[in-house]
Formats: sequence, structure tokens, C-alpha cells
Amino acid sequence: MAGSGGSMGRANFAERSGLWTDERREAAARVVSRAAEAGLSTIRIGFADQHGIVRGKTIMAGALADAMHTGVSMTTTLLAKDTAHRTIYPVWKSGGGFDMAEMTGAGDFVMLPDPATFRVLPWAPGTGWLLSDIYFPTGAEVPFSTRRLLGAVTDDLAKAGYELITGLEIEFHIFRLLDMKERPEDAGQPGAAPEVSLLNHGFQYLTELRVDALEPVLEILRADLAALGLEPRTMEVEFGPSQVEFTFEPMEAREAADAMVLFRGAVKQICRRHGYHATFMCRPGLANIFSSGWHLHQSLRDRATGANAFVPDDDASLSPLGRAWAAGLLAHAQAASVFTTPTINGYKRYRPFTLAPDRAVWSNDNRGAMVRALGGPGDGGSRVENRVGEPAANPYLYIASQIVSGMDGVARGLDPGEPADAPYDAEVAPLPKSLMEAVGALGADHLFREKFGAEFIDYILTLKQAEIARFLSEVTDWEHREYFEQF
Repeated sequence: MAGSGGSMGRANFAERSGLWTDERREAAARVVSRAAEAGLSTIRIGFADQHGIVRGKTIMAGALADAMHTGVSMTTTLLAKDTAHRTIYPVWKSGGGFDMAEMTGAGDFVMLPDPATFRVLPWAPGTGWLLSDIYFPTGAEVPFSTRRLLGAVTDDLAKAGYELITGLEIEFHIFRLLDMKERPEDAGQPGAAPEVSLLNHGFQYLTELRVDALEPVLEILRADLAALGLEPRTMEVEFGPSQVEFTFEPMEAREAADAMVLFRGAVKQICRRHGYHATFMCRPGLANIFSSGWHLHQSLRDRATGANAFVPDDDASLSPLGRAWAAGLLAHAQAASVFTTPTINGYKRYRPFTLAPDRAVWSNDNRGAMVRALGGPGDGGSRVENRVGEPAANPYLYIASQIVSGMDGVARGLDPGEPADAPYDAEVAPLPKSLMEAVGALGADHLFREKFGAEFIDYILTLKQAEIARFLSEVTDWEHREYFEQF
């Protein structure tokens, strides 16, 4: 029945939950009008889950007006899944394994679309896209929403008089798709990885020859991303075969996280439609392939003056505030690794002398350090670049972890010490060598438990421990080579 919500969402959900403000009503009306003007037939409505993966439903364009205020229902089991899409919580027990009535029995939660995120997808004819915030049917916010968590952290930062400005710098791979491995025997949780080939041999870092070889696919991506309102600032050929890097103009924290979610999904979908496979996996298990990182550039903007608070007054590369922020990033680097590098694979990137960090150290413009300080007196672009992250990280958690760590450094007046000239030789704490080590560090870090909430930290630890347990139960190629013939 029109207007009732039906199986779409919950009748009058936004009004009942106190979310249907005049501003939201007007913004929703503009979205409906834009969808009609664009002649859209379908709208994809989704949310970024605990892993930063977008899940959702496709509605018909005629149902958009209702969906904007009734929301769209989803099953709570989606919040209980690991990276293989396996439900790891006992959802059929009372409390669903969360000790929460709302999580029992695969009931509903509600996606309420954020009108500000509306896009028309240039690669999918007649299709619109909306990102949502998620709530229980009572109107209570879902405590496991990573987008909500970043919003809360940025609100705390705003109360301190600042906002985080961040620049996205993302490395990833694009391969030619040979075989998607879609036979029944290839299915599973997870299924077989696709078979691919290279687009270039690599090892010709930033050469024009390699740029021209990759230009056909890069131009497809550039054009569609520009039509999406997400045009890159640069597109570069990276060190390894079939590896590229995209950078974007600086953005506010949640805008940057939303952009990263949209960017990853767009790149993978566009490439797939043109016979390519794009992957944001850190270190693909293919011969001669190099690891990819996600470098997060950070500065604080003073909300009262609009000035960059990291610009120093003296000959230093950072202001005292910027130095304290960098010290906070270093102090919590081990625990924050669960958020910056959330996969088992990502820790294979932390190797010395590889342009990737292996310890919690900072420097002035040295790409071997975890935190690279850039700028100086009069340089409005003064900032720190954290080089620790992997491209598969949940953007909301990665950025939120930086805010929490940095602000702790500011609140406690931490000092990062002297910048390292030889970061791979610095006698400082190493980064975790595995996701197992990182999980242990997060479990022992009181700051994240306080700022993210004990309930959320226990949730993330449970998800990651389940992922680790699955990994440890598998017999690897290394084990087979090492022991099968020897013993």
C-alpha cells in the first residue's frame, strides 16, 4: 500500500524517529525531482557494512519518495557477517549473540537514505544510488554502524574547534579479466578468485610509456568518475605491474569516507563491465605483484578562522598541534592497525626498504616512515601523511581511528620526538606483524574502548577473531610445500 511502508521500510519511520526535519524533507524532495528529471527507472539504496562493503536493495524509481521517509528494511544478519559473508554470531539464540533483543532471529533494521549522497550511476543506465544511515525499527541508531561512529568522532572534534581535512591517495590493481570462475564447482564462501592477466609489465614507475598503455582503461574510469562527481586529481602508474594510484582533492572527514566507499564500488563495477578486474586487495597472490597502500593525508582546520592549524610559525615542518597529532598517531599505531589494516593479507606489506612502513616512526618527507610530515612556515598545505593503511580498509573506521589517536596526542600534549632520517633503523615500536598481533593490541588499548565504546570494540574483535580462526584452519600452499614431501 502506498505510503504504508509495506516491505519497503517502516510506516512513517523518519517522522516517528524524529528524523524528518524540514531540511531533510526538502532535500528528499530534491532527490525525487532529480531522479525524475534524469529518467531513472531504479535506485540502489545501500549502507556501508562493518567491512566497508556496500550492501543494499534496488527499488523502483516510483517508490523513491516513500523510501526517503519510510526507509528500506534489511536483515540484521548482515551485521553479523565476516569477510567471507558467513554469519558468525548465533542469531537464532536470544539476543542473537549480541545480548540485544533487536539482533535476535534475523529481524529487521532500517536503512534511511542520506539525500546528500544521491548519485546517478553513469555506467548503469537509468540507475540512481543513495547511501544510508542505519537504525533499528524503534528509531535507535544501530551501534555497529561505522558511518555513525565516524560522525560521532567528528562531532567531538568539532567541539574542540577543529575539523579534519584529508586527502585520499589510493593504490590498487587493474587486470584484464580472463575467467570469472563462475562454474558451480567454483562457488563457495568465498568462491574461487578470477583468472586475470596483466595490463603492463610494470617496474617503469611513472613513465609516460606505461601511462599510455593504461590510458584506455584509465580514461573509462576518469570519465565515469567525473560524471559521478568524483573526478580524480591525478591518475598515476605505480611501481608494480598493473598497479595504479588515484588521488583526490582534500575533503572533510565524512565526505572523504563516503567518497572512498563510492570510489571503490564504482571502480570495481566499471572495470567489470569493460572486461577488467580491479582489486583493492593489498597484496594479490600473483607473481611479481607489488603491495598497495592507502596513504591518508591529514590536517586540522580551525573552525573559527578556517586556517590550517598544522602550519608552523618557525622553521619546523609542523606546528606544535601538528606534532602532538602525529605523536598520537604513533602512540596508538599498533591498536589502530585493526582499523587501518583490517585484513590478514595487509600485514604482508609491512616490510623494510619497500616504501611501506614497518615501525611507528615519523620523519620529514621520508617515504619509509609511517608518518611523513610535509609543509613548513607559510605553507597552507602543511599536513601529515599516514602511510600505514591498506586500500581494503573500512574508510569510516580508518579515518575515525586517526581522529581518536591524533586528538589523544593533542589532549595529552604528546611529543613525537625528533624526526627519523633513517626510519627503517629507528629504535621504536614495530608495527604488528600480523592481524593476530593487531587484535591483541586493540584489545589492550583503553582509548579506543572509551571513544568507540566497549560494545563496538568487542564486536570488531569478534569479527576479526573469527576471520583469523578460519585462516588458521586452512592448509596453505606453504605448508604443503614445506612438509608433504619432507615428512
